[in-house]
Amino acid sequence: MTEPATTAAGGIALYKLGAFGFAAAMAAIVVMALTLPKTAREFVVALICTLIASIGGGAAVIKGFGLMTWADDLFGLCALLGLVFACGLPGWVLIRGFFAYAEYRKSGQSFIKMLQDLMGVVRAAVFK
Repeated sequence: MTEPATTAAGGIALYKLGAFGFAAAMAAIVVMALTLPKTAREFVVALICTLIASIGGGAAVIKGFGLMTWADDLFGLCALLGLVFACGLPGWVLIRGFFAYAEYRKSGQSFIKMLQDLMGVVRAAVFK
């Protein structure tokens, strides 16, 4: 028969891991609702990169700033989930930027020309 303490500790650990997976999945869903990928392959790559950035980046930020003690209560765990969620967003931006660059490159334009076009769009939007 197993000890109740080890079973409870395993259940709590599984609960916390599931919560972090939920936050990572929510980050992926939110960013994909904002900008839908063009192809199924692009969708899968963006989903994987968002999940990895969310889980890996969130874990790195939590470990780097020493926030592990926040997981001791429910409110701290919710704050950590928000942090994990936010860490997935840059992963989506980077991969979408890469796909945009690849599409732009297919048209025969250089990286510098792409940046100049992007800066023209930003200037037009900011100084409207």
